[in-house]
Amino acid sequence: MHISKTDIDALNAVIQITVERKDYEEKVSSVLNDYRKNANIPGFRKGHVPMGMIKKQYEQAVVADEVNKILRENLDKYIQEEKLELLGNPIPKASEEGLDWKASQIDFEFELGLAPKFDIKLDVLKKVIRYEIEPDSKMIQEQLTYIQKQYGKLVSQTKIQKDFEITAQFRNEEIELETMVNFTIEDIKSKNAVKALKEATTGTVLNFSGKGLFKDDDTAKRLLALDDKKIEEISSAEITVELKEINERIPATLNQELFDKLYEAGTVTSEQELKDKIKAGLQAQFEPQVNQKLMNDISEALVEKTKFKLPDEFLKKWIQTSGKEPMTEAEANDEFNKSEKGIRYQLIEGKIINENELNLTFEELKEYAAVLVKNQMMQYGQIPDQEQLDGIVSNVMSNQEETKKLSEQLMGEKMLNFFKEKAPLKIKKVGFDAFVKEAYGKA
Repeated sequence: MHISKTDIDALNAVIQITVERKDYEEKVSSVLNDYRKNANIPGFRKGHVPMGMIKKQYEQAVVADEVNKILRENLDKYIQEEKLELLGNPIPKASEEGLDWKASQIDFEFELGLAPKFDIKLDVLKKVIRYEIEPDSKMIQEQLTYIQKQYGKLVSQTKIQKDFEITAQFRNEEIELETMVNFTIEDIKSKNAVKALKEATTGTVLNFSGKGLFKDDDTAKRLLALDDKKIEEISSAEITVELKEINERIPATLNQELFDKLYEAGTVTSEQELKDKIKAGLQAQFEPQVNQKLMNDISEALVEKTKFKLPDEFLKKWIQTSGKEPMTEAEANDEFNKSEKGIRYQLIEGKIINENELNLTFEELKEYAAVLVKNQMMQYGQIPDQEQLDGIVSNVMSNQEETKKLSEQLMGEKMLNFFKEKAPLKIKKVGFDAFVKEAYGKA
């Protein structure tokens, strides 16, 4: 067998493989002999079928199978030994004359798409903004108020006032509405309904027109847990409302007892320290959104500013022929155009990983999985011992899909940290609303 490579240009090459009969003859003979031993053909005893008959029926298929095995094995070996960096997979070139499986040697050719050579300069990221969201005093105060309400106490009342929590049964048989709703007077738009509710007491049954009852459709959908179609039905229906409870929520006092309920005892000792904790919690809550925006901007900038050519025609051909269902040329071109930026970023990311030794190790992945599992269990109040944790991690790591997902997650974190440490990013501190407006163009 002989194998060689011819470069067409910097991005395209052809591998020629010549397979000689002696490369597969012995194996083919062995397979045919096994067929002969086990063949059940009428008129012949088992194991005594003439070899000529076996060859006539099976030889070409066996030769094709053995040649394909040799091709796969030697093509992969050659690519590894020559350290060829490929895009896609080798594409076999069809022979114009067809293959003669009885010839003393058979020639094959495979088209290759080669990965381009290029340099990455991180200074192209100097205009990329790394946002840091600073929660404003209003946002912190809203969170503080929410905590005080959450840990406050409910005091039963007989009359409805502003901010009181109302529990009522909402009914209408015709539209199959039957639900218990918790709301406040501020959720109601209809002036007549507001007036009637303020005059009502626990146990009162009221009837309201559904049209314009709530301050907006979103409020109605949220409180009644209905879809758009049902909300339309509500607007032309009469709703029966039976008041079950009226409660005033007395906010919890900001004292040490509350601080110790919220955080480890003694770690927060003042209202200001509580606000600092709330601020840090909000920043952590915003972090995934900020990081996602940062990575999107980095990948766009790197793809735009890092110039290199791709073996376009090869990739289009590979896309056209490599799927489960073959594509038309037009479909393959369209698919390439949609995926080109992704291909470019994968090449850039791979180069960064290799040049900066960011490749994952099994131990890193195992430790990462252990931290995730432990944190998840602690959310449910469970603290696993080491043996239990090792067992769960072992199960996770034995699942190929889960391992792939964890690898992508961990590599994403590694890449993010690399860019934060090494790239000359422009840091900008903004409030949450300003971030949304700047990052996504939404007010």
